[in-house]
Amino acid sequence: MDAARYTDIVARRRAFSWPGYRSYADAGLDGDWVTPFHLSCKSLIGPVLLTYNFLDSPTALRENAVLHRQGYLPDMPFNRVLDLALAQAGKTRNDIYVTHAFHLLANSRSERIATAAVDASFDAVARHELLDRPIIALGQEAARQCRRHALPHLAVPHLSARGTSFAARAAALAAALQITCQSA
Repeated sequence: MDAARYTDIVARRRAFSWPGYRSYADAGLDGDWVTPFHLSCKSLIGPVLLTYNFLDSPTALRENAVLHRQGYLPDMPFNRVLDLALAQAGKTRNDIYVTHAFHLLANSRSERIATAAVDASFDAVARHELLDRPIIALGQEAARQCRRHALPHLAVPHLSARGTSFAARAAALAAALQITCQSA
């Protein structure tokens, strides 16, 4: 992906809205990025990790300063598992690109976002980020979006999935990273 295409995708994300959901700008998190994660995870050539959504609005508002500094919350299970997986794979956050199927803020933690809203967001924003990139779909919704658009991908459990250990989730992602980095 080149800089002009990335700038176009940032504009797409800024233009996207859906009734009942806040934008990153509404939470004071607008920037020259598609997602705040890109402060640390924006490799334009590395594999894409596609997640469900970024955060919920109350958390984004409360943790605004940390998010502006780092782009993510280090103590969240998702990020702790991601860091374990990257270490196992011998990679850093600079080697990957993280994005979301839904580019607005959920209203509450673990909210089930309407399928139509996720589909519309993916179509408007995320599908443009994924072209010609190795994709690792984190969780069921990310894999569904890839299947919906016939995008080749490796599916692994979401890094925040309950019922399995951090170590098991990290091992699954580390294995997927090894496969996508070898094929890239």
